[in-house]
Amino acid sequence: MLDVPAQSAARFITFEGGEGVGKSTQVKRLLVRLNRMDIEAVRTREPGGTPKAEAVRAFILQGRSESWGPGAEAVLFAAARYDHVSTLIAPSLASGKWVISDRFHDSTRAYQGLTGGVNEKLIQGLETLALDGHQPDLTFVLDMDPASAFARVETREIEKALVQTGDRFEKEDLEWHRRLREAFLAIAAANPQRCVVLPAAQSPESLEQEVWDTLIRRFPEVEARKAG
Repeated sequence: MLDVPAQSAARFITFEGGEGVGKSTQVKRLLVRLNRMDIEAVRTREPGGTPKAEAVRAFILQGRSESWGPGAEAVLFAAARYDHVSTLIAPSLASGKWVISDRFHDSTRAYQGLTGGVNEKLIQGLETLALDGHQPDLTFVLDMDPASAFARVETREIEKALVQTGDRFEKEDLEWHRRLREAFLAIAAANPQRCVVLPAAQSPESLEQEVWDTLIRRFPEVEARKAG
């Protein structure tokens, strides 16, 4: 029998990608898998995750900040992220809980930075402030052709929150979403130690297995818990 510690080190995992690629589904599935391994994990999202950050989310996704431009939106996202990190993410990790987030700082880089044209120095400065050293340990970038992803968005059951607020980013044209896809792939290529690109145009079950296989290769102590 392996000598396995009672509690694996807390990890911070993020899922990134364009609209309709299945991030939320995979966050839920990973949480279930971790719970089966007796690993306590917290599910969260961005923008949002805390009451204050959720208020910022509603303001942005309703389109009320659109006229301010991508620079101002990047600042709003950073303000929400600062509260999210300090109120939920950092305390959870400190207590030994894993944190699984549907989007994080890479989305600001992709949406407002590489796609929206916000100055790189501003993006970096906002990241330094909001993250306070809390970089994800592993980021899954779910990749899919935007046209196929749009078909998913159109046919899926829309959440009540989306019906109430709308999501202005889903309303952008196909060419904008193609640029967004390239932005996420560029981020992944620039951060190969942290980011793993997975094809999202497969069944949720197959993608879930790829996520899990990648995770246990990166953190073998997770699989060792089962062996122990």
